[in-house]
Amino acid sequence: MHIQLGILDAIKTSGANIGTLAILAASTTALVRKPALALKSALAAIFFSALMQSFHMPVGPSELHLIGASAVYLLFGFLPTLFGFAIGLLLQALLFEPADMLHIGVNSLSLILPLVAAHALFGKRFFREKNAASVGWVNIVKFDAIYYAGVVTMVGIWLSIANVATPFQAWALFAVSYLPLVVIEPLFTFGVIWLLKRHGNTNALKSFTVVNKLKLA
Repeated sequence: MHIQLGILDAIKTSGANIGTLAILAASTTALVRKPALALKSALAAIFFSALMQSFHMPVGPSELHLIGASAVYLLFGFLPTLFGFAIGLLLQALLFEPADMLHIGVNSLSLILPLVAAHALFGKRFFREKNAASVGWVNIVKFDAIYYAGVVTMVGIWLSIANVATPFQAWALFAVSYLPLVVIEPLFTFGVIWLLKRHGNTNALKSFTVVNKLKLA
């Protein structure tokens, strides 16, 4: 989901930076009121960064990453994942790819806006007090399908307003490259949640994650 450097001008990248900061600022009050959310956000950022660094490869005009969206989301919840994505991208840029700072807002929006959509359309059902959606492979696939459709759409939007023309086939190749993740990632997510749910019912787990709120399939 990293957009190649040089195809977006300073005006567009600045606009993306402002948009990202506005979304995060609107949610900051909740972190201030609940310090535990700030800690979860930090843990989400570290976990997300580790997953991204574990696998990434260039595909067409962007990159294929192991984002672990559903795993981060189900481990830490919506707001920590929102902040975790932005902080994780910042950590990655500072520690591994300094050039990515130029597109920090662009890449953040590419992850954050699909998360907002996936949470609103399906994800919040996992955290209902009554009739909650069970954490099983099928339901995780539904969440991931919405999320990654949003990611590839965001990349398509950036490419459509880029200064350098990108063939549709290049974007289509990038979009198709995410299909295996929609199949494989839910297995990873379910395995992590299952292990923690079955073998990690501790105070630390309850304090630092939201796993105790989930219902296994």
